Amino acid sequence: MINRRELLNIAATAGVASVLAADSARTAEQESTVIEIVDTNVSLFQWPFRRLPLDDTTALVKKLRSLGIAEAWAGSFDGVLHRDVAGVNQRLAVECKRYPELIPIGSINPELPDWEEDLRRCIETHDMPGIRLHPNYHGYTLDDSRFARLLKLATAKGRFVQIAATMEDVRTQHPLVRAADVDLKPLPDVMTRVRGANVQILNYRPSSPLLEKLAKAPGIHFGTARADGSDAVPKLVERVPNGRVMFGTHAPFLIPEAALIRVHESGQLDEPALRSVLSTNARQVLAKAGT
Repeated sequence: MINRRELLNIAATAGVASVLAADSARTAEQESTVIEIVDTNVSLFQWPFRRLPLDDTTALVKKLRSLGIAEAWAGSFDGVLHRDVAGVNQRLAVECKRYPELIPIGSINPELPDWEEDLRRCIETHDMPGIRLHPNYHGYTLDDSRFARLLKLATAKGRFVQIAATMEDVRTQHPLVRAADVDLKPLPDVMTRVRGANVQILNYRPSSPLLEKLAKAPGIHFGTARADGSDAVPKLVERVPNGRVMFGTHAPFLIPEAALIRVHESGQLDEPALRSVLSTNARQVLAKAGT
C-alpha cells in the first residue's frame, strides 16, 4: 500500500496511483492503475472571517488537478451568512461553469422567506444535483418541520442533501459568531420518514458514539474530511454499511493533501475499498440525482 512519501510525490505531479499489494509484489499493471478522485466537499469564494490560501477558484482548481481530483462538489462560503441565497447560488452556478471539474451544490436556508423558491431555482434553473445546509449558522435544528419538508421536496426531485455538521472548530470561531456543531441525533428518525432520501454528513468526527445510530438509518452517507488519525477512514468504512463513505477534503478551509494522506497512510484499505471511497460511492449518489 502506498506510503506517505510516495503519496506526496505523486500528489505533486499527476494524481494518486492505487497499489494493490506490497512493494515487492507490485506488477506493472497495478502501478499504472489510477483512480479518478471525486471530492464531495469543497467550497468556493471567501470564508467570512479570514483569507484562505486557496480561496481563489483558479488556484483551488489547479491544486485539485495536481492531486488527481477529477470532480469536486462545490458549495459556497457565501451560503453560510449571506441572506440573498438566490444571488449566492447564481454566482456559484456561473463560477462552476468555468471549470469542468466543479459540480455546483446550492445553499438553502429554510429560516428565510420563500426558501422553496430558492430550492426550485437550484433544481430547475441551475440543474444542481444536490443542496448544502448549514443548520448551526442558520438557526434551526434537524427536528424542525421545515427540514423534513425540505428533505422531502429535494428527494421528490431526485436531489441529495449535504449537511455541514460544522465548518470551523468552535475554539477558533469569532466570539460574536459562535456556531456549535449540528446536533445530528434527530436525523435517523427523519430519514426513516422520507423514503429514498440521500443525505451526506460533512465535517463530522466519526468517533462520536452517535455514529452507530446514524449508520443504521437508510440513506446516510459520511464524508472523510474530519476523520482524524491514520486509521480513522478504514475504521469508518468498517463501521458503516457498504457504499456510505465518500471522500471529501473541506478545501480550501483544510489542506486537501491532508485528506488524501489520511485515506492512504493506514495501508488498511484494499484497492476495491479505496476506489469506493475515492470515487465509486460518490458517482453512485450523483447518478441517482440524474445528472
